[in-house]
Amino acid sequence: MADKRLSVALIGNPNAGKSTIFNLLTGLRQHVSNFPGITVDKKIGVFQTGSSEKVDLIDLPGIYSLFPNSKDEKLVVDIITDPTNSNYPDLVLYVADVNNLERHLLLSTQLLDLKIPMIIVLNMIDIAEANEQSVDADALQKELEVPVLTMSGKTGYQVDELKNKIEKFISEGKDAFVKEEPFYCITAGEKVLTDNVNAAMKSDQSYRSKILAHHHEWLSHLNAADRIQIKSIAGEVGFDNIKGQISETMNRYNKFGYLVKSTLNKPNLSSQSFTEKIDNIITHKIVGPIIFFAIMLLMFQSIYSWASFPMDLIDGFFGTAGSFVRSILPEGWFTNLIVDGIIAGLGGILIFIPQITILFLLIAVLEESGYMSRAVFMFDGLMQRFGLNGRSIVALVSSGACAIPAIMSTRTIGNRTERLITIMVSPLISCSARIPVYTVLIGFVVAPGSLGIFNTQGLAFMGLYMLGIIASLLVALVFKTLLPSDEEGSYLMMELPQYKRPIWKNVLLTVKEKVQAFVVEAGKVILVISVVLWFLASYGPGTQVQDAELEAISMSTQQGLEDTEKENLIAAKRIEASYAGHLGKFIEPAIAPLGFDWKIGIALLTSFAAREVFVGTMATIYSIGSSDDETSVTGQMLKERRPNGRLVYDFATSLSLLIFYVFALQCMSTIAVTKRETNSWKWPIIQFVYMGLMAYLGSLMVYQIFS
Repeated sequence: MADKRLSVALIGNPNAGKSTIFNLLTGLRQHVSNFPGITVDKKIGVFQTGSSEKVDLIDLPGIYSLFPNSKDEKLVVDIITDPTNSNYPDLVLYVADVNNLERHLLLSTQLLDLKIPMIIVLNMIDIAEANEQSVDADALQKELEVPVLTMSGKTGYQVDELKNKIEKFISEGKDAFVKEEPFYCITAGEKVLTDNVNAAMKSDQSYRSKILAHHHEWLSHLNAADRIQIKSIAGEVGFDNIKGQISETMNRYNKFGYLVKSTLNKPNLSSQSFTEKIDNIITHKIVGPIIFFAIMLLMFQSIYSWASFPMDLIDGFFGTAGSFVRSILPEGWFTNLIVDGIIAGLGGILIFIPQITILFLLIAVLEESGYMSRAVFMFDGLMQRFGLNGRSIVALVSSGACAIPAIMSTRTIGNRTERLITIMVSPLISCSARIPVYTVLIGFVVAPGSLGIFNTQGLAFMGLYMLGIIASLLVALVFKTLLPSDEEGSYLMMELPQYKRPIWKNVLLTVKEKVQAFVVEAGKVILVISVVLWFLASYGPGTQVQDAELEAISMSTQQGLEDTEKENLIAAKRIEASYAGHLGKFIEPAIAPLGFDWKIGIALLTSFAAREVFVGTMATIYSIGSSDDETSVTGQMLKERRPNGRLVYDFATSLSLLIFYVFALQCMSTIAVTKRETNSWKWPIIQFVYMGLMAYLGSLMVYQIFS
């Protein structure tokens, strides 16, 4: 064991607290990647035992049993039944919620029968003790024949004992960590099946062979010949997949049901628990949705109110940085590239980090507290009417942060049609990438102020989110009509976790991970586009830029303009004659009915890569088109006028632009993940086209009404 670093996997039911224990053990020594070939998050980290042995830790997706219902669950079964898989662990830390022990023991006994070395961690013991519950871990250990310990991932209770047991596994081997006698006894009818599969697969593990017989059609580690052979064996012995699953599950529950009763002591409570009392209100069919929308309103108010001060600081920093760099570097193309391209482009997006951080923080708190599970349960009936299901609310709420993980989260939806509809409408929910656009444009539409206790711009912000939600439900209804399903409607089965105070370490790690990903991914795109855009906006065909500059000098002399006005006129004429200006002018006839000019056209084109690029593009355009490095992009946009003297960003144009960004699918990554999740280019193309039409027609209608 000492020749290679130990590989340990965290496995357990959803809401068992695996992520809390993962964060407790690894701290910041962790990162997220994908499992090969699929878009499923793979959280891996490193921690040290008491003797400084380094251990690799992987947090596998939550799973209820070895009879999976979703892609995430199938992934775990695929790994755990294939000892040759690179993610197959040397040791499993099975995390169970001690407060729901009977439900959580099903999977643990299945893993024991696969002869995988295991430590059973009874998590959330602090909550159990607060409810006057106790568990006899020693008695459970004696029955299951593997180490069992109680633990609290929240407080860190017994974490050192867990590390000691892992160290014991390293030093003494796996014998004390594997159950010798099977928990589930293969029936006489199943024995014929497993003996034949054992012989065909050259295996001596009967329970593994039974699982292969259940899932041979989709297990990736079986080749075509293996599948045909196992299917033939199952047919010959008359193996019934469904009956086999039900029989095994009932047998296991009958055995460990008695075991739980003998080891878990619960007080006889005649009154409702705290969680049940809260749920009577939170999940009430009338009060529940009111509370949900009140929470959403508070979230959007917070995004505006709490973020204003740090945003002003960041805005001032980049304005000063641009002036400072220009003062110390010699005049020339390189200085212009640094100031007008890179600093202006990055500053235009990094200013919104406070708002994005607050959004991720509040969503993480809702998830940690257990509220999000209630939202799923509460909206299941409503979602069904629109061709979705309760789990769709997870994707729709997650889309408020980013559509990419939201679309990936639809893997938990078993019904294929409901999953496809959820994928198709999730990008209509306003994501964090729209925040920079909304923040800039709302200021042109709604004056700063308050309506009672509410910030008016915060209310407008929520209104845009509500518009996206309403649109997503209406479009889902259309897809429900166009995509009739031949499957039975799905039924929501889920466990509502107990309410608990958020573990701030988990919350902050989640926020750090999400914000870092946003900054890195957005930063890379914006940096490249800013440099390209700077070139396109600084140079033009032939001598047109130079000719435009001479024309501007002549005009400023004739009009007797001051130096600042003269420089601004020269900059404006130069950008209009540049490659970017020509590109904007080319598409201007198509977007003019929406109230957009050629400069907005440039931003629309560049932001098809990612929505947040819009602000970086405008910052670059107006930095090149202005001599003032310290005026914010908003201030420069406010001054912009059309040739007839009208403000470009008046109420009608700004509202039209907001509507466009509510509906348009301007995110290449979303298109890519839709293609990957649907395994076809058909659906991302349909998604892009229908959202584009909604954006164009919506903007057209708004501008024509209000102009």
